[in-house]
Amino acid sequence: MSDAPIPPPISTSSEAANHVLRAENSELRADQAAATAQEAEQERYQQSQARFRTVFENSPLGQKIITPDLTIRQANPAVVAMLGCGQLEDLVGHKIIEFAHPAHRADWQELQTRLWEHKLPSFALETCLVRCDGSSFWCQVTSVLFPDEGGELGYTILEDISARKGMEAKLQRLYDAQETILQLATHDMKAPIAQIELLVDLLQREVSGRAGDGPPPPEMVHYLGLIQRACTHATGLLEDVLYVGDLDAHGLDKRPTDLSAYLATRLEGHRLAAQHKGVALVLDLPVEPVHGRLHPDKFGRVLDNLVGNALKFTPAGGTVTLGARLHEGKVHLTVQDTGIGIPGKLHNQLFDKFNPTRRTGLYGEATTGLGLFIAKQIVQLHGGDIWLESREQEGTTFFVELP
Repeated sequence: MSDAPIPPPISTSSEAANHVLRAENSELRADQAAATAQEAEQERYQQSQARFRTVFENSPLGQKIITPDLTIRQANPAVVAMLGCGQLEDLVGHKIIEFAHPAHRADWQELQTRLWEHKLPSFALETCLVRCDGSSFWCQVTSVLFPDEGGELGYTILEDISARKGMEAKLQRLYDAQETILQLATHDMKAPIAQIELLVDLLQREVSGRAGDGPPPPEMVHYLGLIQRACTHATGLLEDVLYVGDLDAHGLDKRPTDLSAYLATRLEGHRLAAQHKGVALVLDLPVEPVHGRLHPDKFGRVLDNLVGNALKFTPAGGTVTLGARLHEGKVHLTVQDTGIGIPGKLHNQLFDKFNPTRRTGLYGEATTGLGLFIAKQIVQLHGGDIWLESREQEGTTFFVELP
């Protein structure tokens, strides 16, 4: 048995002191780690602020920050230059609406409403601003809402679009002038063509009336027929051109319409041509009546173009079917034929103005290249859509959807 001395027991007070010391050390290390993390976060924030300031100050686009009452809190040099001000102080603290053109102050009120009342995350508009020297310019405005100090501010980008707006106005004037000239020329050409048609009709009657002199020369009958067909084609082209010019000239007065009765009446106008070509016309309607809102006269042009085209490209013995259905609250109309079909490569251009891919009908009918363009414009004016499905030698179906 060893005679080594037994160490005295550690006092309870010493253990408590050590525990407190260790706790203080842990707390100190935690405070140091938190301070280091805070310093790093502050450093990152400062770097972020520096990057933002660099982008904000050096951007070629005007950039500013506005408060909910449209007061300018910050602005970059591009805004100062854009508004022709001498210094930043001429802007900061002022409301942007002070620089709005009198006719466009409502634009900024709308921006204020959309961002701070309706809480849209962003809003864009084109408006007119007035420089400090009194001159004005067009501006594209894009504003983004972001939180700041318990509130919300608007980060707004300004871009001078005066050059673009000037070009748009110039092109519009040029287009209007060309459209006017075309309309006048087209209108004036109808009279001489009508006179030619009248003279051809008189000559045909004169030739037919000379029974005692024997039958007229076949060449004369042939040439008179060619002249008459040329006049008919020219008249159709002029009417299409005039119709295109009138599409947007007046409002579209849509009215509730019983489509079953309307389609039946419209189809009757094509019965004679269908019989002459040996093509069956079929009306496919549901038992329950279908109603829709449309402009009867203008929408009739859509049906006439679609049914007329179907008859042009359907050989004798074929069928053209006009149908109507109500699907998910929308009216669906179809014009289906058993004709020669349309090559897939032509589908994308069919609705273009003066369609370069237009084809002569099976019976020699000429086309202006405007029929489907007009049909699409009228359908869109009704808030609808038009498209087709077709394969060569398998027929074509045009679909019209109306709200």
